[in-house]
Amino acid sequence: MMMEKLIHTSNVTEFILLGLSSRPEDQKPLFVLFLVMYLVTVVGNLLIILAIRADPQLQTPMYIFLSYLSFTDICFTTTIVPKMLANFWSEKKTISYAGCLTQMYFLYALGNTDSCILAAMAYDRYVAICDPFHYITTMSHCRCASLLICSCSLSHLHSLLHILLLKLLTFCDSNVIHHFLCDINPLLKLSCTSTFFNEMVIKTEGLVVLVTPFLCISFSYIRILVAVIKMPSAAGKYKAFSTCGSHITVVTLFYGSIFYVYLQPLSSYTVKDRVATIVYTVLSSMLNPFIYSLRNKDLKQGLRKLMGRRKF
Repeated sequence: MMMEKLIHTSNVTEFILLGLSSRPEDQKPLFVLFLVMYLVTVVGNLLIILAIRADPQLQTPMYIFLSYLSFTDICFTTTIVPKMLANFWSEKKTISYAGCLTQMYFLYALGNTDSCILAAMAYDRYVAICDPFHYITTMSHCRCASLLICSCSLSHLHSLLHILLLKLLTFCDSNVIHHFLCDINPLLKLSCTSTFFNEMVIKTEGLVVLVTPFLCISFSYIRILVAVIKMPSAAGKYKAFSTCGSHITVVTLFYGSIFYVYLQPLSSYTVKDRVATIVYTVLSSMLNPFIYSLRNKDLKQGLRKLMGRRKF
């Protein structure tokens, strides 16, 4: 009976995604823009993965985490952009009920995996700078694997919880989503049953899952900052800051847009949130390879070796 209730809870069989613009003249330029962004994202992150895998000098925890972050970014963007591109050419701009929940599942599972990996990378930098003599034992292969498994498992469980709660809601009136993807806030606004429990879970469990990695990152960088200030050598300070600068930039871009979207009341959800959503779903994934490679000599060298092999 419970399974039947979970399956037959909605009269709506599909949703309409309004996208970023309803004007016909905007569709082709937006298609070209997001196609280019998607291709750059896939190629850029794929090059990062291949460079790290191919270079023995890059087989360290920091770069292993980075390769998994790049892989997650490719999957994360693929969850969103192909459907966007199809809708730019479609008049209906529809997505099935099951397709909508599936997209939302992977949106949260992969997005939170990204968040946890960024926290693991911050912890890695903390150990490398604040406790360098125990780095090899602390950041062992077993510890790195455990951090990656936990990042993935907890994120998928979190996503599954919210999908199951959404399945209990009824969507019987409007099926128009004022967004370019299936996100939880626009969907809750469409429900014709009470969303009180869903909102309470978002404000408790959801807030913990969202904020905890950020707090871990903040704590790591506070400790790093204190340790760097105590360094007597200016060259040592510069080296420490340079190894963390790229990661701080990515964290600021990613979490700044996420907090803007999700740390506000459901009723205040507006078109500005769609633009902010682009930042952490598409723009951040596209920029990550450039941010990490431009200021990292080892990664630059790894990319040169990779490109040299391909030419050969």
